[in-house]
Amino acid sequence: MPQGGFVTTSTHHQQLVHDGTFAAVGPSGDITGERGVRPDGLFARDARHLSRWQLTIDGSTPTVLVPPSDELTDTATAVVTRQGSRAEAPAHTVFRRQTVGSGALTERLRLRSNRGEESTVMLALTVDADFADQFELRADHRWYEKPHAVRTRRLLPDGVEFGYRRRDWEARTVVTAEPAPDAVEETGSGARRLCWLLRLPPHGTAELLLKVTAHPHATPAPRPVPVPPDRPGADPATDSSGWPELDLACARGLADLDGLRMAATGPEGETVAVPAAGVPWFLTLLGRHALITSLFALRDRPELAHGTLLALAATQARTEDPARIAQPGKIVHEVRHGELAHFRQVPYDRYYGSVDSTPLFLVLLEAYAAAHDPEPAARLQAHARAAVRWMLTDGGLEEHGYLRYRADEGGLANQSWKDSARAICYADGSPAKGVISAATAQGYAYDALTRTARLARTVWDDPGYADRLEETAAALQNRFLRDFWLPADRFPALALDGTGRRADALGSDAGHLLWSGILDRERAEAVADRLLSPAFFSGWGIRTVAGGQGAYHPLSYHRGGVWPHDNAVAALGLARYGLHAQARTVAGAIVDVAARSGWRLAEVIAGYDREDSLGPVPYPHACSPQAWSAAAPLALRTAVGAAVRPVREAAATA
Repeated sequence: MPQGGFVTTSTHHQQLVHDGTFAAVGPSGDITGERGVRPDGLFARDARHLSRWQLTIDGSTPTVLVPPSDELTDTATAVVTRQGSRAEAPAHTVFRRQTVGSGALTERLRLRSNRGEESTVMLALTVDADFADQFELRADHRWYEKPHAVRTRRLLPDGVEFGYRRRDWEARTVVTAEPAPDAVEETGSGARRLCWLLRLPPHGTAELLLKVTAHPHATPAPRPVPVPPDRPGADPATDSSGWPELDLACARGLADLDGLRMAATGPEGETVAVPAAGVPWFLTLLGRHALITSLFALRDRPELAHGTLLALAATQARTEDPARIAQPGKIVHEVRHGELAHFRQVPYDRYYGSVDSTPLFLVLLEAYAAAHDPEPAARLQAHARAAVRWMLTDGGLEEHGYLRYRADEGGLANQSWKDSARAICYADGSPAKGVISAATAQGYAYDALTRTARLARTVWDDPGYADRLEETAAALQNRFLRDFWLPADRFPALALDGTGRRADALGSDAGHLLWSGILDRERAEAVADRLLSPAFFSGWGIRTVAGGQGAYHPLSYHRGGVWPHDNAVAALGLARYGLHAQARTVAGAIVDVAARSGWRLAEVIAGYDREDSLGPVPYPHACSPQAWSAAAPLALRTAVGAAVRPVREAAATA
């Protein structure tokens, strides 16, 4: 976007994030109450606490002189003025500075007269709070019944208070101004218009200080996100990979990760920092996302891994709860605080619909112990053993041989990383049905068992337990190579369905199997060849589903799009097997995507071939920034430059 000149229309939203509070404002600093792909507003704990924030100058919508930048930060600045002409230049200019804090938006408006004589100007700000739940604002336009809901508006001496009540659910938004408005007017839509009549001396200025304070339902006492005093290895500028473009992507990713940090609670009530999954839709703790993000960022942001482990240990299921798919020892998938979750209209208040968060928790626990500090592994030994028990019992390993899940009616149909409704499918595109054993989950389980065995030997001093885990891992590997391998395709199936039939769509999940080390070398090399073939590799990265199949769609979330984190996982897996040239090819494609998007990697892009387009084609509903995409360059740097553990060959091959 041009910096300067008159910019009259734009779909650009400046995103402000701080400690779990998120605001999206337009080019002028306004909020219009948009819904759909890119809603604007001020959001706290899954509710929109500000849905209108529109400035007028003498009754006119201002023209943008300087819009905000697209940096992820807690502050935005814009310069606006009333429309003028060469013959009659605008009389006044407004400098807007907006800052998001914990549950608050503060704006400082500085009005400057451009004239050499005294002048008068009417500033007005239309404000409203609709308290919409984030699940209402998504592009699918679902309608949720809200019986007994009441909205209120109360005039204050220096502003207005908006309230919302539905039975035991209460939320408020308080808007105050200094100086207080000269008048507060009602609008036809129920919003309120705050008005000031300002007199300015020649070339003089006037200032307004506005504050919006969100009071979400059941808000805990404010807890600032812990910021460590030391960040070892956090500055790519002084810790160069030798690949300048990759270093730039790493720097942008680290900045975005810092913006996405939010506070969570550990097992003893302590406050810890975790990575929120992404904006606008997932400014919350998602187990799988936080774990993979923390693994990628383990060298640069180890405090995220430490916080994630403690927060997930604190939310680990201890009892059976079918409505939440909770079973003892299982690691949470998603934590929500919104109205719809509170009334169980969506199931995600504390939701355990993930088959892979539990093994990934064990993977991160061992990785953090090996790279930084064994103390959390010692402290969380009981949680780790409970996670292993879940894998063996309710997870399905002992009775059925694999981690398994069943579609959750009203929740997630699929519960591996490709969790959209038709993501686990056959080559013709028809979805797999019944109880599903997803390939990626088996790889993660294998890695979790082998890593937990290492913890048992090195931290817990329990060699007998370590032996049993290693035997279980070896048996899982042998079964997997026998049951999932598609000999004709020389590639693993996406999953086994409820009858044991192989879901034979060829998917990028095979890269996760390389990462976990469950494949033997011969199969790993065959997988690498296929992932770098034209059907999979678009030139911008590896597609989630190979082209040429009925299942493939280049604008599908999980059936054709290109995910930076998915490619980073594949690159780490290729490097694990010593396939360094292939790992660098994948890294180069993702770095090229970053170079064409201001060095920020969105959640996913379309799967079109590189030669078919002028650049990477955006996926319209992607989160950006998004945590594991922000961390993907850090993983790519590891893949192309760091030594990795040698792979354990299968004890036997099928």
